[in-house]
Amino acid sequence: MNTLTSESTDSVIDAVLSASRVLVAVAARSLSDIAEEVTLTQYRTLVVLASRGPQNLVGLAEVVGVTPATATRMCDRLVKKKLIVRQSEQDDRRQVRLALTKKGLKLVGTVTDRRRREIEAILSAIDPEEQTVLVQALSQFATAAGEVPEQDWSTGWDL
Repeated sequence: MNTLTSESTDSVIDAVLSASRVLVAVAARSLSDIAEEVTLTQYRTLVVLASRGPQNLVGLAEVVGVTPATATRMCDRLVKKKLIVRQSEQDDRRQVRLALTKKGLKLVGTVTDRRRREIEAILSAIDPEEQTVLVQALSQFATAAGEVPEQDWSTGWDL
């Protein structure tokens, strides 16, 4: 049940938009070193594979927001760059899943580490008690958007 007034809803939306502009800038800077290696959509594909594990092409295309034909071409390029691999299912070799390679996982980790350092610098200007409130609010926001918590995918991958 949403008890926010229109005015308070607008202030929340404005605050999220402001924060998103900051985060987009952080993301752009974190990707600047790899811009020649992968496009933004290709990077998003790598993040989806890192966060959700191996995917079939149709499912991956849906999550990334591209057509299956576009996903096929994009994945062909990522395979050539040795960032992902195609794996046939043992029970049905026609079924192919796409997965990150060690190189792909390393690329995602490098970008994530750079983002973490920059976000840490920004957060150092916020009072620790307010950071606790921020964690709760952003966690709820990410959950509502269907995002997988980073700790669930950033550790423990043995490729």
